[in-house]
Amino acid sequence: MNIYHRGTKGILCCFFLAAFLFSCQLTKKDHNVSEIKLKEYPETRKDTTVEDVFFGTTVKDPYRWLENDTSLATAEWVKARNDVTFDYLSQIPFRENIRERLEQLWNYEKFSAPFKEGDWTYFYKNDGLQNQYVLYRQKEGGEPEVFLDPNEFSKDGTTSLAGISFTRDGSLAAYLVSEGGSDWRKVIVMNAENKEIIEDTLMNVKFSGIAWQGNEGFYYSSYDKPSEGSRLSAMTDRHKLYYHRLGTSQASDRLVFGGDETPRRYIGAYLTEDERYLVITAANTTTGNELYIRDLQQAGGDIIPVVRNMENEHTIVANQDSLLYILTNLDAPNQQLVTAVAGAHQPDNWNVLIPETENVLGVSTGGGKLFARYLKDATSLVQQYDMDGKLERTIDLPGLGSAGGFSGKEGQDTLYYTFTSYIYPPTIFSYHPDSGTSEVYRKAEVQFDPEAYVSEQVFYTSKDGTRIPMIITYKKGLEKDGSNPAMLYGYGGFNISLTPGFSVSNIILLENGGIYAVPNIRGGGEYGEDWHLAGTKMNKQNVFDDFIAAAEYLIEHKYTSSERLAIAGGSNGGLLVGACMTQRPELFKVAFPAVGVLDMLRYHEFTAGAGWAYDYGTAGDSKEMFEYLYGYSPYHNLRPGTDYPATLVTTAEHDDRVVPAHSFKFAARLQEYHSGEDPVLIRIETKAGHGAGKPTSKIIEEQADKWAFFFQNVGVDIR
Repeated sequence: MNIYHRGTKGILCCFFLAAFLFSCQLTKKDHNVSEIKLKEYPETRKDTTVEDVFFGTTVKDPYRWLENDTSLATAEWVKARNDVTFDYLSQIPFRENIRERLEQLWNYEKFSAPFKEGDWTYFYKNDGLQNQYVLYRQKEGGEPEVFLDPNEFSKDGTTSLAGISFTRDGSLAAYLVSEGGSDWRKVIVMNAENKEIIEDTLMNVKFSGIAWQGNEGFYYSSYDKPSEGSRLSAMTDRHKLYYHRLGTSQASDRLVFGGDETPRRYIGAYLTEDERYLVITAANTTTGNELYIRDLQQAGGDIIPVVRNMENEHTIVANQDSLLYILTNLDAPNQQLVTAVAGAHQPDNWNVLIPETENVLGVSTGGGKLFARYLKDATSLVQQYDMDGKLERTIDLPGLGSAGGFSGKEGQDTLYYTFTSYIYPPTIFSYHPDSGTSEVYRKAEVQFDPEAYVSEQVFYTSKDGTRIPMIITYKKGLEKDGSNPAMLYGYGGFNISLTPGFSVSNIILLENGGIYAVPNIRGGGEYGEDWHLAGTKMNKQNVFDDFIAAAEYLIEHKYTSSERLAIAGGSNGGLLVGACMTQRPELFKVAFPAVGVLDMLRYHEFTAGAGWAYDYGTAGDSKEMFEYLYGYSPYHNLRPGTDYPATLVTTAEHDDRVVPAHSFKFAARLQEYHSGEDPVLIRIETKAGHGAGKPTSKIIEEQADKWAFFFQNVGVDIR
C-alpha cells in the first residue's frame, strides 16, 4: 500500500474441472526444505564521519552515501546486493513451480467497470497476462474497439497509462503517462473521435489530475522540475495549479494557484459536473485541506475560500446550481455531508444533510442520487439517498466485503459497482437506482473456489486494551495446531483503510494450507479521524503494538507459531514491518518490508516526504519528537549481534515517492548486524517505482520470489 499524495487518496468465476485443478496445484510437504548456500554479503563501505546532532544527541549515519541515487558507487552496491539475492532465490527448488502457478492463476480476462463519455462506453480490459490494461470503447449495439493500448508505449511494458480525462462532450481526451513507475508524468492530448494526437506533449507533471474546462483547455498541477542530478530524490515542496489552453505552449500556461503567492505542498483541482465551479483543494500535509471555488459563469471571477482550515478534510461531491454538497469531517470525525449555498458557504451556514454516525462515511453520486458508502468494522454498508437527503434504501450486497463504485453521470439510469472480499473475486454489478436492483455484469474466471475457504472477522485486544478487528482467511477444515504457515499484513497510517479485497497472489498461500490475516490497526481510517490520530506522531507506537498483538493472537489461538509466521507491508506498511521486526525479532520468522519509510530522522528531506509530517512529526520539531522518532526508527534501531527474522527487503530504483535510500541503508545495516543464519536480503527492482503501473510480468516475478522466500524460510516444501 502506498503513502498517498493528495489526489491518489482504485477481476472476474467459473472454475476448471477438479482433476485439472488438482494437477495444477502445488503439493505441500512440511519441513525438510532443501538447504541453500547463501553467498557472503559484500561489505558495504562506511563513512564514519557522517553524523547529525539533534538537541545535543549525536546520530551517526555511515551509509548516507547510499542516498546518492545517481552515483556509480550506489549502482555498484545495488548490483552486488541483487547478485546475492537472486543467487539465493535461484536455489529454491520450488521457485519456478510457484512462478508457473502464478502465471496460470493470472491468466484470465480482467475488466474494469464501464464508464460513459460522450456517445461511447469505455472500459479497461486485460486479456490475462498483458503487462498493462488496454482501454476499450464501444457504442450501444456495436463491437468493442481498442481506444488506447499502453502495451505499445514501451517494449518491456514499464511505461503505463496513469490516468485519463475526457471533455464533457467526450470529444477530447488528455491522458497521463508514467515511465518506469515514476510519479512524474507526461500529458498527451488527443481527439477522441479519430484518436489523433493534437498538440505537443506536456512534460514534468506530478501529483495531478486533469480537469477540462469546456473544450478549450484544462487544469493540471505540478512542481518545478528538479535538477537532473537529483530528479529522483530532490524535495518537491511547492505545488502549482496551471491552466493549459489548447494550441499554446506549456511555457505559456497560466499559474492559477500556488507558487510564491499561495505556497502549498499539494494542490488539486476539478470541475463540478455542470462545469460551473472550479474546485481547488490545497494542503501542506497528507491530512486535511483548504477548499476553494471559482464560479466560472462569472468572467474573471475570484477564487473564493470555502474553508481555510487545513486540520480537516473537505470535498465538494456535487452541486445543484449554486447549492454545494460538501463531505467533511469538521466537527464530525466520521464524516458528514452538508449543503451550503455558494456565496454563503462558510461553515456557520452549513446544513447537515447526512449526519455523522458511528460508521465512517464516504459519498459518491450518480443517476441523480447520493450514495452513502459506510465502513462498518472495515466492511461496506451502502445506502441510497435522494438529493434532498431522504433515505431511499439500504443496498443489498453479496456479503461482508468491499463495494466500490456507485458513481456516474447525473442522467445515467444504470450505474456499476464492484464487490470483492478476501475469498470473493471482484465481480462487477450493474445497479438501477430507480428500482434498487443489482445484476451481475461480469464475473472473474479465476481458478478459485470461494466455497473451499473461510474468511472470518475476529476482535482482539491490543497492549493498551483497545479492541482491534482482524479478518483471517484460510482453507476450510484447517487444523489449528500451530503448524500452519501464516502471513500477517498491515499498514496503519495516513487515514487509509484496509478493506477486504481479493488477491490472485494470495491463492498460492491459501491453497497450500496457509493463513492470510489483516488487522485494522490504528493510524488507518477504519473508524474515522480519531482512529487515525491514535496512530500518529507520539501515538505511533500504538500502531506497532496493535500489529504485534495481532501476531500474538494468531499464535495464542493456534493458527500458527512464531516459526511459521511472516509479516508484510509496503510504504508506511514497510515502516510497520521494520519497526516490529526490530522491536520483537523473536516473534516472527520472516519479514517483508516493501518500499518502506525506514529512516525516520531524514524521511522529510526527500521528494514530497515533508508532507508526511502530520502523521509522523519530524526530528526537528522538538527534543521530545526527535527522541520518539529515534526510539522506533527501523534503521536506527537495528542492534549488533541480534538474530533477526529472515528478511526480504524490496524496493525499486525509480521510486521517487519513498526513495530507495531508505531500503538501501536499512539493508546495509541489517546485513552488518544480523547474527543469525537466516538470510537477510534486499531485492531491488529496475525500471519500476513505488508500485503503480508495474507490468504484469514484473508483478508475477516479484510475487514468485516473495512466496518462494516465504515457504523456504518457514520450512514448508511445496513441490
